[in-house]
Amino acid sequence: MKARSTKTAWLGSAILAGTAFLAACAGSSGPDRLTTELLPVPGNPLVAFRILTKIGTAEDPTGKDGLCRLAWNLLAEGGSRLRTAEDISRAFFPMAASVSLSLDKETAVFSATIHRDNLAAFYAIFKEMLLDPGFREEDFNRLKAAQLAFVEKTLTGNMDEQFGKEILSLMLYEGHPFGRTDAGTVETVGGLTLDDAKAFYREHFVRGNITIGLAGGYPEEFPEEVRRDFEKLPEGFTPRLALPPAPTPKGLQFVLAEKDTPGTAVSMGFPVSITKSDKDFFALWVAGAHFGEHRQHVSLLFQKIREERGQNYGDYAYIEHFVEGRDKFPAPGHARRQQYFSIWIRPLPNSNRHFVIRQTLRELKRLVDEGLSEERFELVRTYLLNYTKLYAQTLDERLGWRMDSRFYGYEDFLAEAARILPRLTRNDVNAAVKKYLQASDIRIAVITPDAGQLRDDLVSNKPSPIRYANPNMPSGVINEDTVIQIYSLDVRPENVRIVPAGEFFRRPGIPAGR
Repeated sequence: MKARSTKTAWLGSAILAGTAFLAACAGSSGPDRLTTELLPVPGNPLVAFRILTKIGTAEDPTGKDGLCRLAWNLLAEGGSRLRTAEDISRAFFPMAASVSLSLDKETAVFSATIHRDNLAAFYAIFKEMLLDPGFREEDFNRLKAAQLAFVEKTLTGNMDEQFGKEILSLMLYEGHPFGRTDAGTVETVGGLTLDDAKAFYREHFVRGNITIGLAGGYPEEFPEEVRRDFEKLPEGFTPRLALPPAPTPKGLQFVLAEKDTPGTAVSMGFPVSITKSDKDFFALWVAGAHFGEHRQHVSLLFQKIREERGQNYGDYAYIEHFVEGRDKFPAPGHARRQQYFSIWIRPLPNSNRHFVIRQTLRELKRLVDEGLSEERFELVRTYLLNYTKLYAQTLDERLGWRMDSRFYGYEDFLAEAARILPRLTRNDVNAAVKKYLQASDIRIAVITPDAGQLRDDLVSNKPSPIRYANPNMPSGVINEDTVIQIYSLDVRPENVRIVPAGEFFRRPGIPAGR
């Protein structure tokens, strides 16, 4: 019997929209079949595991936001039926081993890297964790309490960058399966039970939802051993959610999270109808790297806001959902069928927040209207070609990118990038910019004190001269500032909502505010 999602709001006529992902994995011959991705590296002393479930947080049943995270965390941190979490921790320590969980809307990945000398001992425990979990009340209560503390205090109190991204996601995906906080809310997580977690596991941790990824110097017979073990899972699969188009914003829409904070954090974005599966992705990728590549001096926003004006720590833009990997690089394991363009600006002096919001939107409009110059195009394309060679430096990352490639219909996405990027032209890039990017219909989340004043400033369109600690700024910067400070944003009062920071994540959705 096929396992089915308990969600009623969106499943309805759910279709197998992710069939390409299922079928492309080695060993697949139908949706109920366990799939594998093997990357043998003979002689390598390490073995990397990535056990991918084609079930992410979008599968949370209605009213149970946060269940997927809690259930999968119980597998990663809750012990097995035969061993407690403490037993496993003691056993893993001398092996220098651990199990990590990476969670997103449509997938979750349990990963580990172990030395070949410890492979047998590690795998004996690892398979118990996933195939015969303990589901002890004390572990459930411990992990539930940690998840509640995260959504109630940590996220809103100590993580303004992540807080802003979560608000933006709520704004972008209202009424959509992606429009829920992965960790849930105080209300929904508080209502979760151990039986909920057990039921989620029984329903979704089934053969057709699992891809086994192995890389490194494992024995030749080892993949078959792993397959035999996981074939003991119940037969079944969960049909991929039918995803409606993300709502399209009209005009500039602000949510101001009012918080006593020394620096303002801004996250803004809009849906884009493109993923790595689309041929235009590579052209738009070049434009994104030009505008705001993560933690790279090559990016325009970084140069304009941080380097020239010294306003903050970082200014970045992305053409798809971005999770930080090794400080700079995108992390594998977060593939999605729908994506969005976003900009992060953090942390700003509160006195200059209006100016920098203006500056960012002005630069985005200039990119859309003018495109890249030939010189800039050649510089950024060359940079990106070399930068992507650094994406998969570890065994785990190589395996992760290979598994993500299958999701998007490639044998090897990074190899495809190395083939396509040199063939792109400036006209290709500028055409993609005009097709997918815009500067007028954007959702903007701002974490800041005195939100009422910022709303008044935005709506009145009053000038916002920037204040510098350095009295000797270059004349070119000063002249540009006189244009930016009066740049019109056309913000309507009804499109600015103020919400006290502490009201977020109490219950699903964006609080009403004022």
